[in-house]
Amino acid sequence: MTRRVCVVTGSSSGIGAAVARLYASQGWNVVVNYSRAPEPAEAVATECRAFGADVLVLRADVAQDADCRAMAAQVDARWGRADVLVNNAGTTKFASMKDLDALDAGDFQRIYAVNVIGAYQMTRAFAPLLGRHPGAGVVNVSSIASMLGTGSSIAYMASKGALNAMTVGLARALGPGIRVNAIAPGLVETPWMQDGLGPGRYEATVGAYKARSVLDAVISAEDVAQTAWYLGVHAGKTTGEVLLVDAGLRLTKA
Repeated sequence: MTRRVCVVTGSSSGIGAAVARLYASQGWNVVVNYSRAPEPAEAVATECRAFGADVLVLRADVAQDADCRAMAAQVDARWGRADVLVNNAGTTKFASMKDLDALDAGDFQRIYAVNVIGAYQMTRAFAPLLGRHPGAGVVNVSSIASMLGTGSSIAYMASKGALNAMTVGLARALGPGIRVNAIAPGLVETPWMQDGLGPGRYEATVGAYKARSVLDAVISAEDVAQTAWYLGVHAGKTTGEVLLVDAGLRLTKA
């Protein structure tokens, strides 16, 4: 039986790594993508191979169109197919929402280059491969920040709002053969978030999140991975949607 293929950007740690592991555990081949150090990506690849998956570990900066197209060419040469693309690669600058001087045009351009343009370039590069198998899916990893006007910075929040809008536009453009959806997680417990907020502030943020969320919980990388599995594989009649995974934060406890 021919194995299906899932391509996950930014998958050397956190959400992306969890997505790669889950797809591999379900009998898929996977692409583990990184942009800097190869060692964490190779460690994730080793975990995926333990499930019997064939794994490509590819260094690429999704903000560079040539890198995106090169990834698609390498996947085509290896397997001749891609069935799900998970646009998870993202970046931010941690800056107070109230300090408007904390961000400049360069910060916005750098964040948009990865979070928005990168997702577009990856989708464009892989559309011919995805289009070979009707029902293929693109899953964009957004954030609840796009809906609440919160998050690590205004630039990050705005970039995820743009990603949501682009998800709808791409769903229209690529249907009926390719579905395009997004996940908007709440606070996800990852080293990236811990490092960004720093000790003390991270624990306080988690406590405040749990105090507000109806399910009294924050989100794990595996929670997001399960949603990426659903949208990529099982949601055959769903496209153009942004699915909130927030443990009931937006509802707020009564």
